[in-house]
Amino acid sequence: MRSFPTFPAGALLLGAALLLGSTPLEAQEPAQADNRPGIAVFPFENGGSYGPDSQDLEFLTVGMQGMLLSELRQNSALRTTERRELRALLEEQDLGASGRVEPGTAAEMGKLLGVRYMILGVFVDLFGDFRVDTRIVDVETGEILNAQTVRSTLSSTSDLVRELAEKITEDADLPPLSREIREARTDAEIPAEAVILYSRALNSEDMGDTEGATETLRRIVQEFPHYTAAQESLRQLEG
Repeated sequence: MRSFPTFPAGALLLGAALLLGSTPLEAQEPAQADNRPGIAVFPFENGGSYGPDSQDLEFLTVGMQGMLLSELRQNSALRTTERRELRALLEEQDLGASGRVEPGTAAEMGKLLGVRYMILGVFVDLFGDFRVDTRIVDVETGEILNAQTVRSTLSSTSDLVRELAEKITEDADLPPLSREIREARTDAEIPAEAVILYSRALNSEDMGDTEGATETLRRIVQEFPHYTAAQESLRQLEG
């Protein structure tokens, strides 16, 4: 019976790799670690709405969270954590999707998420004066790095969130957005009704109503094509 030469297993793998036009496993470049400072944003606390034109702003707890994340995501010097990741951790820790979270607890959760900064925020509408207070928690030390307050009207929420993102970036000593991106973002005016709809869509998503959230986001994107936060949320839901 005719005998056939035998080859070491490593040689066979190398030959197969060369035939397939691919690089041997040993020669493949390792994945580059993302060393950018990570940041996560908690759902905002609802401080209430007061005055003759007061309204229910409960859905803004996730709306403000989503809008701020969208703004921070424009900065390539940052690595942002998606809402669903934080929501899963909040549920695991039995902390609920919103409500008061202390800086120490935020820091511990930040370590689990692998981020450097955690953002805590609260908003209040006082006779038409819409105010947002935020705290930046340094995950490594558990201390509040800085606190910021921005105020405007509910109809200027998008401008307020842009201002807040710039201040957070500055406090974290990170490079600012390029001039071109800042100008493009400033030109995108988003009315209050779009912000409320967007907030309702995120709430529907959190409640498990993916179909309802997708339908609402599609409506927003169609009517307000410059609403980046809504576009991003829709892309994520549509996979």
